[in-house]
Amino acid sequence: MSKKEAGVVKEEKKINPLLDVEEHAQGFLQVREAHRRELMDDYVELISDLIHEFGEARQVDLAARLGVSQPTVAKTLKRLANAGLVHQLPYRGTFLTPEGEKLAAENRERHNVVEAFFIALGISAETARLDAEGVEHHVSDETLAAFRRFTAQKNAL
Repeated sequence: MSKKEAGVVKEEKKINPLLDVEEHAQGFLQVREAHRRELMDDYVELISDLIHEFGEARQVDLAARLGVSQPTVAKTLKRLANAGLVHQLPYRGTFLTPEGEKLAAENRERHNVVEAFFIALGISAETARLDAEGVEHHVSDETLAAFRRFTAQKNAL
């Protein structure tokens, strides 16, 4: 007896057709660019938060909060300094340049918009905070604007 005769019919999932090559590549390029920026974004945002809370951002604090080693933090801070986002003072901490502070503020805003959107969808505050941490780096400005509109409409009800 065949599966069909036995009443067991496997549903076939619809497979979307492939995009043309350029469109397909653009999607992957966008993701790779977001991954590249993600680490820098997280560091400058955390440095800003630590400075506002404690007056400076020390490598030991960055390592503990990011769950990485101090040598990893030192390497990343060197890259951020070369990019003009931070400066380090001997025997003190790491501080943001005006460009680094601007980037931190933009990333904090992106995070807040994504988190508020998730909460407006009914997601718990803790899950929304955790999920927003990854999503904030990958949404386009257009999508972020839609998140803002949706959240504003939902809050107006």
